[in-house]
Amino acid sequence: MPILLQTRRAFVTATGAAILVGSAGLPAPALAQSLAPTPTMRGGANNYRPGAPIVERIGNGGFFTTGTVRRAGDGAPLGGRRIQVWAHTTEGHEREERSHGATLTDEKGTFRIEMPQIVPAFGQAHGHLAYDADYDDGGFETVFLRPVMARASDTSLHVEFVLLPV
Repeated sequence: MPILLQTRRAFVTATGAAILVGSAGLPAPALAQSLAPTPTMRGGANNYRPGAPIVERIGNGGFFTTGTVRRAGDGAPLGGRRIQVWAHTTEGHEREERSHGATLTDEKGTFRIEMPQIVPAFGQAHGHLAYDADYDDGGFETVFLRPVMARASDTSLHVEFVLLPV
C-alpha cells in the first residue's frame, strides 16, 4: 500500500504543479512564434529564368503544384507573393521557356498552378520553385526549392515557403 500511496502523491503533486505553472502566466514554449525560414535548396536555382511570366497554367496541365507562403517568425500568411515553377515534364525539359511559369499567392498565402506531368530527370522526378525577391515588392529573401517527389507517378506536389524579411 505505501508504494501506491507514493505513486498517487507523486501524480497529485505533479498535476498541481502543472496547473500552478500554467495559471501563473509563465511563458509557454515559443515554437509558434519562432517559425524558421525555409533555406534555399542545393540545385534549386538550376535552369531558373528571371521574370518568368505569370500564367494560369503551364502547357496542357494535368499535374498540380500547390503550396503556402508564410512569414518567418510568426507564420503569418503572405498574400500577393510571386512564385515561379518549372520542371522536366511530359511536354518539355526544365531548360525550355515553355516549362516555366509563375503564379501569385492568395490572401491566405496559398498558391496553385497546373502544369504537365513531372517526369524524372537525372533519375529523380522533381520540381523547381522560387520566391524571387527581385520580381516582388515584399522585402523578403529569395528562396529556391527543389523538392523530389516520392513517386514519379504522383500527380501533385505540395511545398511550403517560410520567408525571411530583409
